[in-house]
Amino acid sequence: MFTGIVREQGAVVSSEEGGAGVRLVVDAPATAGGVQVGDSVSISGVCLTVTEAANGSLAFDVVHETLTRTALGDLGPGARVNVEPALRAGDALGGHYVQGHVDGVGRVRAVEAEGDGRRVWFDAPPDLLRYVVEKGSVAIDGVSLTVAELDGAGFAVALIPHTLEVTTLGARGPGDAVNLEVDVLAKYVERLVLR
Repeated sequence: MFTGIVREQGAVVSSEEGGAGVRLVVDAPATAGGVQVGDSVSISGVCLTVTEAANGSLAFDVVHETLTRTALGDLGPGARVNVEPALRAGDALGGHYVQGHVDGVGRVRAVEAEGDGRRVWFDAPPDLLRYVVEKGSVAIDGVSLTVAELDGAGFAVALIPHTLEVTTLGARGPGDAVNLEVDVLAKYVERLVLR
């Protein structure tokens, strides 16, 4: 379980194909010092299991299922990623409940200046958009955000300067793929209502 509050930006060291998927190595010194093999860490919104933690880097085995459902397969050396260690008992809940189970991939439609911040529009698959509501929660590349506006193809969020600085969202532009996770509570409510 995560909160969507990014703890650091990491950098991909390598992403090498293997028989079962990809071995992803991320330089994330602030996180690497506090995790162990077997711990969960969110990498741009995807919950991954640490298989090695040494010298400020974290290694993960990413299976094909994860590669086909997320934007992790697009990452190459030097790519910046959002990093958040799993929530521990007693940690503050500053964002919203984020599972790290990406629901699908969206794309940046437009980026508009808005004072010192930005309004960013994302196109989302229709099967996910039904769970997105104005002023509701959504996780984009693992960042907990509030939906500012909706239309028939996607939604917008308003990003403050702090978010632009400490996450990878400040570098996103039109056409870029992002990992989307809708609010899990919306999915449970739908399931209960449809029963």
